[in-house]
Order: sequence, then structure tokens, then C-alpha cells
Amino acid sequence: MKAATRILLKPTQALYRLQEHVRRSLPELAQHKADMQRWEQQSQGAIYTVEYACSAVKNLVDSSVYFHSVEGLLKQAISIRDHMNTTAQGHSPEEPLPPSSA
Repeated sequence: MKAATRILLKPTQALYRLQEHVRRSLPELAQHKADMQRWEQQSQGAIYTVEYACSAVKNLVDSSVYFHSVEGLLKQAISIRDHMNTTAQGHSPEEPLPPSSA
């Protein structure tokens, strides 16, 4: 009971000690809060980057149909070119072209 009486007799001292505790611990707590906010921003940025990369990969996978189509068209164009080259080699011009005069 003496301790309770002591607290009741000195409320100013208790408030002073509480104020000192807050004054000592508040800067560290504020720093922790700022660090956590910075880490949260960095995490959000990293999450956005990963989601964007995943979306890009998915779009590439979805585009594979178009890549296969382009590949087929390129093969067809090469085949036509080769056919045209072999056809052109089989026919020789009737008259050779005159040498150019410069």
C-alpha cells in the first residue's frame, strides 16, 4: 500500500518519467516507421516490376501463334526465291548485255 500511496503522492514525477521515456524512444520509433515506409515503397515497386515482367512473358507466349505464322511465310518466301533463282538460271538471255561505257 505504501507504493500506491507513493504514486498518488507524486503524480508529477510519474508524468515526468513517462515524458522522458517518450522523448528517448520517439526518435527511434520515428526512424523505424520511416524505414518501414521506405521498404514498403521498394516492395511495391518490385512487385509492380515482377507483375509487368510476367505480363510481358505471357504476351510473348500468346504471340507464339503469330511468330509461327511469320516463320511459315518466311519459309514460303525463301522457297519462292529459290525457285525463281533456279528458273532464272535455266534460261540464258539471247543477247548478252553490252558493257556499260563510263
